[in-house]
Amino acid sequence: MSVIFFPPPIQQINSEIIRSAGVDLYVLRLDLMHPWVNGNKWFKLKYNLLEAKEKNFTTLLTFGGAYSNHIYATATAGNLFGFRTIGVIRGEERLPLNPTLSFAVQQGMQLVYMNREMYRQRNTPVVEEYLQQRFGEVFIIPEGGSNLNGVRGCMEIIGDAMSTAVTERSRSSGYAYAFDRICVACGTATTLAGIALSLHQGQRAIAFPVLKNGAFLAQEIESLLTNYLASDLPTPSNSPASWELVCDYHFGGYAKVNDELLLFSQQFTQEHGVPLDYVYTAKMFYGVMDLLKQGFFSKGDSLLLVHTGGLQGNVGMEERLQRVSKI
Repeated sequence: MSVIFFPPPIQQINSEIIRSAGVDLYVLRLDLMHPWVNGNKWFKLKYNLLEAKEKNFTTLLTFGGAYSNHIYATATAGNLFGFRTIGVIRGEERLPLNPTLSFAVQQGMQLVYMNREMYRQRNTPVVEEYLQQRFGEVFIIPEGGSNLNGVRGCMEIIGDAMSTAVTERSRSSGYAYAFDRICVACGTATTLAGIALSLHQGQRAIAFPVLKNGAFLAQEIESLLTNYLASDLPTPSNSPASWELVCDYHFGGYAKVNDELLLFSQQFTQEHGVPLDYVYTAKMFYGVMDLLKQGFFSKGDSLLLVHTGGLQGNVGMEERLQRVSKI
């Protein structure tokens, strides 16, 4: 794949809260890898695209909501790598198209709308057969890139960072790795599963579900890990590192925000030069900063927060919030 992706920089964050907690805090800026196909979205798409090429598919079909980062990224990746793309969108068509779907169409994606009842059955053989009959031979990528190819790609997120990032702490202490805790926002659990597979046993992955009642994701994570280790895909030499879910920072559920989260996101961007998306990273960053105040992390810990991109969604989210405020 000849498209240029920039190595994601690692940015240290300093604040009184961080100093008081006695930790080092860094951000892995996956949002800066590429203008349109960035964050964890690229890692979840990478091996799906390679498999589609190897099997001579010319069309990708995937699923998402009207503001989906995955739809946005798949449309762009398909355009960049020579695939026709079809996006199956949850719910009914609404015109004019929001910025996410408008961009996807500009990238050549065909949008198809599916009622919510049928959409809930999107991963069943019946719906897959219906889609194959309607659109012919298409390579189906599940919503969010949540399959074993996605897990495989996400195993590479921290690997590159570990090989290039050497903090002052690791230099002085002789640690074999730079970060003790890796924090990431969690939607489908694919990214968390891949990260857990890539870490050393002394490290711990902490996921912040952005959905209400996100504890159910524990079962999804275990299933992804079990299925991946049982597959013939490349596996790490070590067992998955320990991981945990912190389910208290969903702000009401998926794509739900309030004034407190919006204010935090704006202030964080102003103070540290790191823009956050409201659906995923803002909730995780808010959660980490709140946990620092509570003494959740041990003094001396080195934390890496994974910025999973998704900033394109802020435009549509802000437009929606403006419409709601006028009602």
